[in-house]
Amino acid sequence: MQNWIISFMEQHGYFGVFLMIFLENIFPPIPSEVILTFGGFMTTRTQLSPALVILFATAGSVAGAAVLYAIGRLCSVDRLESIVSRWGGMLRLKSGDLTKAGDWFQRYGYRAVFFCRTIPLIRSLISIPAGMSKMSFSLFMIFTCLGTLIWNSILVLLGAYFGNSWNRILEWMEIYAEIIYVIIIAAAVIMVIYLIRRKRR
Repeated sequence: MQNWIISFMEQHGYFGVFLMIFLENIFPPIPSEVILTFGGFMTTRTQLSPALVILFATAGSVAGAAVLYAIGRLCSVDRLESIVSRWGGMLRLKSGDLTKAGDWFQRYGYRAVFFCRTIPLIRSLISIPAGMSKMSFSLFMIFTCLGTLIWNSILVLLGAYFGNSWNRILEWMEIYAEIIYVIIIAAAVIMVIYLIRRKRR
């Protein structure tokens, strides 16, 4: 996949950057790290400029996030509540749990959207609960754009800085992603243990 992404970007320039990042947001297994760092490297060997690579990458990210937000709106909390009220017992969920989660996301979700845009895989998926909670679309787009701009700028500029050694950045990003995933899993386990203990009490 990596070779195909690189070949496509070499052939299509800015449009290739936009399309690859757009697809990466909808299909997270496509690695944004490869797209962005190689895009940065291309600015040292072609007429592409770092500023425009960042601009087109950010536009692709925001467009992809908007699609996932729309999917989240179609899977609204109200619809899921009706499913939970019927089948939630098997998952130890009760009617109202999803509404509470949606209320929490309405209150703190903007920060979550901003920070999660810098976390591999989650940076794409965060758009769905944002849509489900009916977060203000304009604010969602603002925080998505800001978080995405930071992520894209760092990787594109690193790719430009390291030039032919841009592949080294991918090794660092794998370590970064693994650390983040361990933290998320640990937090989830702690939360589950806390909820189980609270129910027993």
